Amino acid sequence: MVENQGSIGDGRDDVGAVERLVGAYRGLRDEFGKVIVGQDTVVEELLIALFCRGHCILEGVPGLAKTLLVSTVARTMALSFSRIQFTPDLMPSDITGTEVIEEDRSTGGRAMRFVKGPVFANVVLADEINRTPPKTQSALLEAMQDRQVSAGGRTHVLPDPFFVLATQNPIEQEGTYPLPEAQLDRFMFKVLVDYPSEAEEFEIVKMTTAAGSPVVSEQLSGADILAFQALVRRVPCADHVIRYAMSLARATRVGRGTAPKFAEDYIAWGAGPRASQNLVLAGKARAILGGRFCVSVEDVRGVAAAVLRHRVITNFNAEADGISSDRVIEMLLEEVRVEPADKLDDRLAGRVFAEPERS
Repeated sequence: MVENQGSIGDGRDDVGAVERLVGAYRGLRDEFGKVIVGQDTVVEELLIALFCRGHCILEGVPGLAKTLLVSTVARTMALSFSRIQFTPDLMPSDITGTEVIEEDRSTGGRAMRFVKGPVFANVVLADEINRTPPKTQSALLEAMQDRQVSAGGRTHVLPDPFFVLATQNPIEQEGTYPLPEAQLDRFMFKVLVDYPSEAEEFEIVKMTTAAGSPVVSEQLSGADILAFQALVRRVPCADHVIRYAMSLARATRVGRGTAPKFAEDYIAWGAGPRASQNLVLAGKARAILGGRFCVSVEDVRGVAAAVLRHRVITNFNAEADGISSDRVIEMLLEEVRVEPADKLDDRLAGRVFAEPERS
């Protein structure tokens, strides 16, 4: 566990807070390495989303340890974990919970009681989320956006921190229900889980066919995570970096004079303002996890694919030419120029972080 968090968030010991966050990040990666071979980029993107208070969708073929990766997140932190196996017959109440009539044996009176569903956990694994109909998929929308569940005229607040980590299989499309764009937009990142290298596969086979299994230890508590999430949001970001993030997102919006020609040819729908927000916020987390005290354009570029790939909807021309959304994003990163750096706001001069807002 990370100890002595006291000064995080109060503006008096920002450098020490960053050092503790970087140390916790390294400790988490070491623990992940005990059970997950390779997948360094996947682990990094998953932890960036976690420290940004964002949700993730992981896409990859079966057998690439997506479920193991998510369960390891909960095991390396003192967080409750719930797994929901999405199937075509799953109902919304199977996720959120339902009201039942409860009888008081002493008085004989009856009252309605809400029985919480599996969504009431810190880490929720939505396994194969595209295998359930839209009505059930939408049960997660309120939980993901507002971190609450409405049932029987009452609002039930979800635990904090709260993460939805969903998985889907890209190759078995028969009998699946692709997520609507409105729900995809609620996921901060779409993370692609690829095949391991030959050396990594050798280590996987060797480790998983031997006796015994590795044990991971808890590195962070829920309070630690909440403190680090607040710290990430206080990382300063220069105006030219924000403008660069906006330029990337706006370059995907066709028909408005902001997209380059190849984007007009290949994109049906582009990314909305939430993409710009997530590019900057994820850039902040990437910077601070690397021990840097402000966001650079390279940090934004480093998270661009994970933020944009599920928000850039390609058209028939792209499909005909074999152009994926990831390839379009690569072309955008080559096309969009970086504006000259402005001076940091004078209010940030002499300190590492902006003071937290006071209510």
